[in-house]
Amino acid sequence: MSRWQAFKHSPYYAAVVISLLAAVGAAVFAGAYTYALANPTPHRMPVAVAGEPESARTTAYVSALEEALHTTLRIHTYPDYPQAVDAVERQRVFAIVRERDDAIDLSVSSASGASVAELLKTAGPAAGHKIGAQVTVTDLKPLHSGDPRGLALFYITLAAVIIGFLGTIQLSVHASRLTPGERIVAVAGFSALGGFLIAATVDWILDAVPLPLISWLQLMLTMFTAGMVFTVFNTFFGRWALLPTWALLVILGNPASGGPVSWPLLPAALGILGRWLPPGASVNALHNAVYFHGYQHLQPYLVLLGWALVSSVIFWTWRTRHPGGREKHESPAL
Repeated sequence: MSRWQAFKHSPYYAAVVISLLAAVGAAVFAGAYTYALANPTPHRMPVAVAGEPESARTTAYVSALEEALHTTLRIHTYPDYPQAVDAVERQRVFAIVRERDDAIDLSVSSASGASVAELLKTAGPAAGHKIGAQVTVTDLKPLHSGDPRGLALFYITLAAVIIGFLGTIQLSVHASRLTPGERIVAVAGFSALGGFLIAATVDWILDAVPLPLISWLQLMLTMFTAGMVFTVFNTFFGRWALLPTWALLVILGNPASGGPVSWPLLPAALGILGRWLPPGASVNALHNAVYFHGYQHLQPYLVLLGWALVSSVIFWTWRTRHPGGREKHESPAL
């Protein structure tokens, strides 16, 4: 036996492989989050201008604001202020600019994106100073007092996603004899209980954010989706299933979710991709339910349902490949 073959069959081979994967994983994890979140930069931020025709002062202010933000704004023009406010409620724009009594009124919405609102609160007055205009900044939809930075919904989603697939990993280790149908029911069961307990902890115990009843269902669906995504990877990759699950949901999905940094401030590709991944859809659904309950969007629910359904169908179709099940763990007859 050659030295290489001897090394491959020794306990040191697996230790070296795992060590290399852990080291590379740490670098990728740090790089992904730093790239996405360390230096938020606006990209084509949608902003409403209320009042037609657009005045020269308003035009000059918008140009100064773009210069202060180092980006080109996507301007949506509305004939009056109420229609612009409705656009904020429908999450089509993040702020409203209007001229009032020779001054500029900049209305932001922290609920639409806390990081965007903070950026505009700083850049807005600076742009007004540049053109010699007084700027009044108001917050149309402030965040709840228990969540002044707007991160609670992201943390809730983070808990649902990570515990969703970690719980499924524990099922694979400690309840490996479950049949495919029993495995799906078990994931659904702990997801229902986990979603309820997350909502109860954040709302009833900590009083951080008042969560409507639908939030429990959203969190349950998020946990179930994360669990079934791992189950699919476990079916095809066996004991290495954690790697693609972690890459998809944590390294890519969480920083692109729009939770810690709003989508207009993310790198453009991540801002688009994040809405179609489970963490981004979960953040979006919770966000709508808590702050924009009168204007629910169907897209995040369809994304979560799509991932859950497709993952379940794939697992069921190739269930015989899954390492679990009674048949594979029965002791041979003596």
